[in-house]
Amino acid sequence: MERQNGKQSESTDLKTKSSPRKAASKDLKDCLADAPLQLVVIKPIEKITVDELAAKAGVGRATYFRAFHSKQEVVTYKIVRLWDEYASRHNLKIHDRFDLDNARAFFAFNLEIRNVLQVLYQADLQQTLYDAFCQVLLGFEQETELLHRFREKYYAYGLYGLLDEWIRNDFQPGPEQMAQMLRQIVRSPYVDQMEKVDTLSEW
Repeated sequence: MERQNGKQSESTDLKTKSSPRKAASKDLKDCLADAPLQLVVIKPIEKITVDELAAKAGVGRATYFRAFHSKQEVVTYKIVRLWDEYASRHNLKIHDRFDLDNARAFFAFNLEIRNVLQVLYQADLQQTLYDAFCQVLLGFEQETELLHRFREKYYAYGLYGLLDEWIRNDFQPGPEQMAQMLRQIVRSPYVDQMEKVDTLSEW
């Protein structure tokens, strides 16, 4: 029994030690996440080196390679983190997938980070916004059924297109009006008709 208790104690110690490591790793990723947005106003992202990113963030090169696969992925991570912080501050019940109930919050969030979005557009990094958008509002679990996967992408591009046009229109009209328009689009007879399709053979 003593030996078993010893193992349990050791296991608990390891878990306790791993939490600070995870927190430290997240902090380092957060430090790195700010660097590309600061550097892309000076030069294109493809010309920014890993050394420059690491130096700007005050971390080592190894931290970058452990945490990310590309500079674009760093930017996507930053947008997701901003959304998580926004959702936490506003106590959003649904924040890890798209839902009409969070439509206004979605547009209000993008209005809040408009300076970040403007930097992304000036640097031609809209794809990072779409990638973050998919992670946040479509959820991380991918549908296995073919029709559902196609429908998921249909909504992903449609919603992103709406957001993209809104950004290019200088965030006008406001979030509440955009949410109302989105509800009208989603509940239109054309979309209702498409929602009734159960198999690809019926297209």
